[in-house]
Amino acid sequence: MKIAVYPGSFDPVTNGHLDVIERAARLFDHLIIAVAQNQAKTPLFSVEERLDMLRACTRHLVNVSVDSYSSLTVEYARSKGAEVLVRGLRAVSDFENEFLMALMNRKMEPAIETVFMMTSNQYAFLSSSAVKEVASLGGQVEGLVPPVVAAALKQKFASHQQNQRLRS
Repeated sequence: MKIAVYPGSFDPVTNGHLDVIERAARLFDHLIIAVAQNQAKTPLFSVEERLDMLRACTRHLVNVSVDSYSSLTVEYARSKGAEVLVRGLRAVSDFENEFLMALMNRKMEPAIETVFMMTSNQYAFLSSSAVKEVASLGGQVEGLVPPVVAAALKQKFASHQQNQRLRS
């Protein structure tokens, strides 16, 4: 059985992420979407919220599971018996950082390969950061993220804006 791990922060999951997830699910027997608990970042959504959104968005994919981790990615992949790390690329600008990370992962665990998957053209501009910025300014994110994520963003920023008004 060929197991792959697709690691990331997924804060929040976008349609670009789902494009990679659905295509990777066709290539591997089992795909684990692994939400990184990165202490260096300040996420908008908690790990549990991100896990819940990912589970809702991938419910239709029988060979996909969702998990979180706080260790090195290759250590997590090794603990799950994975042979492959899946990394999504949007543009050439993503490649340098991803390439260096893949080389470091190979140095730490030569048995785990990294597979780069280009996102579909329609999502090449899409990032979680851009989605959060649009949502924070009241813009429409429908078509950029799954409906469950659009609703969560709307709720998150509505409560944020309400808290700002109360402080004023």
